[in-house]
Amino acid sequence: MTPLVWLFIAIIVLPLAYFAWSLATVDRKGLFAIQTNLGSGFAQGAGVNVQRPPLLLGVARKLTPGSYEAKLDHWLAVAGRPKSMPLTKLIAMKPVLALGGALAGTLLFVINPVPGVVGLGLFLTVFLYFIPDLLIYNTGIKRQDAIKLEFPNTLDQMLISVEAGLGFESAMERASSQGTGPLAHELMRTLQDIQVGRPRQESYEALAERCTVHDIRSFVLAVIQADKYGIGIANVLRAQAKQARVKRRQNAEEKAQKLPVKVLFPLLFCIFPVLFIVLLGPAVIRIIQAFS
Repeated sequence: MTPLVWLFIAIIVLPLAYFAWSLATVDRKGLFAIQTNLGSGFAQGAGVNVQRPPLLLGVARKLTPGSYEAKLDHWLAVAGRPKSMPLTKLIAMKPVLALGGALAGTLLFVINPVPGVVGLGLFLTVFLYFIPDLLIYNTGIKRQDAIKLEFPNTLDQMLISVEAGLGFESAMERASSQGTGPLAHELMRTLQDIQVGRPRQESYEALAERCTVHDIRSFVLAVIQADKYGIGIANVLRAQAKQARVKRRQNAEEKAQKLPVKVLFPLLFCIFPVLFIVLLGPAVIRIIQAFS
């Protein structure tokens, strides 16, 4: 493929992606109006017109099914809702990226009209449409792995705080304030939900929905049952912390047992051939020279 073709692809795809990124951002005029209303009272804000969403976002939402949008919102919640990728921006980017892939495929077909280029254009269209989903999903998996690693230590901190005389929510607040990872952020968000008036059970269940780790869901269920039946929270934390430590050790042992199998194929196909060439190469050359 000539550099001219790559130049045409860059000219088409990059401006479209930037256009989608710009239109999906927050409407600054509407944000300024909202901030003005909050600072000046209800009387002054009554006459402010409601800002409509950007045209691209409205079209993209009409093209996106409601169930698919709910699934994207759930994936964003699992990924921690990155500030650089809100739901509106994600929905607006996907059709434009797909359009860029379709235009790139069309351009390639015009330059080189062969049947294989049509399949390449379809692949680019589908791939660019779903690549934001893959990035969000990958971010969510990494975040849940980090939560899984932090969970036993966080439970130990909460157990120490409860045994020292603090309540469960105070212990949760202390653990979230001292932590720096995603689990501390989720605990802080749960406390904020409770402080704004959301029922405790719903706040804990929302925590379990945002965290796909099985240990978190078991912990939330145990806390809800303890709160319902009046069981001592210290006993629940002690049992959950012990179980989490055992599972973390078992996961480490499982990964250690899988390591020889993962190392086997690189040894057979990458290291051993080079080693045989280095060791046996000179001898083979001398044998060939001797018999020639």
